[in-house]
Amino acid sequence: MPDLYKTIVRPVVTEKSNAQLSDRLEYTFEVHPDATKPQIRAAVEALFAVHVVRVRTAMQRAKLRTRGRTKGRRPRWKKAVIRLRDGDTIAMFEG
Repeated sequence: MPDLYKTIVRPVVTEKSNAQLSDRLEYTFEVHPDATKPQIRAAVEALFAVHVVRVRTAMQRAKLRTRGRTKGRRPRWKKAVIRLRDGDTIAMFEG
């Protein structure tokens, strides 16, 4: 079981995640691959002092990359989409 600071790896800031944030107030994070939904919920609530309503997770597949003649593979990673209670926000996402 990863600790709080290893459970949440980084926020995912893309066009899709920004659209989810503005439309549905859902925040997207890259999380530890072994983290469970209750662990993710506890980590977000403890780190950001908010109340989590819903956690959805997905394993992002590894992608093949080619640079010249060299072929490689990017690692797979786990994504968590977090919905907060109405009125709660995470300051790091505010511009």
